[in-house]
Amino acid sequence: MSNIIYIGYEFTVTPLQPGVEILIAELGYSGFESFVETETGVTAYIQKEEWNESILEDVQILNSEEFEISFTFNDIEQTNWNKEWEKNFNPIIVDDMCSVRAPFHDKPNTKFDIIIEPKMSFGTGHHETTHMMIQHILNNDMTNKSVLDMGCGTGVLAILAEMKGAKPIDAVDYDNWCYLNSIENVERNNCKHITVIEGDASVLKNKKYDIIIANINRNILLQDMETYASCLNKNGTLFLSGFYNDDIPMIIDECEKHLLKFEEKSERNNWVSLKFLN
Repeated sequence: MSNIIYIGYEFTVTPLQPGVEILIAELGYSGFESFVETETGVTAYIQKEEWNESILEDVQILNSEEFEISFTFNDIEQTNWNKEWEKNFNPIIVDDMCSVRAPFHDKPNTKFDIIIEPKMSFGTGHHETTHMMIQHILNNDMTNKSVLDMGCGTGVLAILAEMKGAKPIDAVDYDNWCYLNSIENVERNNCKHITVIEGDASVLKNKKYDIIIANINRNILLQDMETYASCLNKNGTLFLSGFYNDDIPMIIDECEKHLLKFEEKSERNNWVSLKFLN
């Protein structure tokens, strides 16, 4: 790992909040691995081999009139990432029922305790969408339901689904780091019914699920909605997150094209989650 070169982006954000939260989440979806909040914004890191000139193209907040954001970037020396992750990754506790924590955090008194080795900062924005998806899993019957966790990241939602009785479960992510990290976390939480798959929506051909969870950015959701709909069993449920209030009309419109019926909306700090029924 010592020869890996990273690129560091120094972002100045006004106003700081919720600007930094939203920016961190969108950068995470674009492939940035770690974040350190600063007095004026945030520093974001990405492996140089993962970087390209259009890396910020889908970062919607950069085009928002509500925030002033400027940045510089340059190659940086390798650093002790574990210390940075430990410093910046805080445990998530949802409805006093479910905790998501790293091994170095104290064990809380929750019914469902998920331990992950994050290997990257969740970022507060990620907490919002993860929080809502965890609530969906907590509030819905998962017993013996087949589940797809699409864009699984660390695998946390698939792991909770198994803890709630779901099986079998597929956890899918196109990013190799997420694929490997999900395998580690599935093993760490002693899960027996989760298959981790590296790939995009094309790996879902001929697969069927009772429940699909997709916590991904808006553009990917819109692009792959037809596939999700085709993979959903009759009377199945689709949970979506990773977008904002302004995105709801186009998400609902795309779902209705595929006969998915809007059922419920959740919202946390500008982030939205929607539930659809087949």
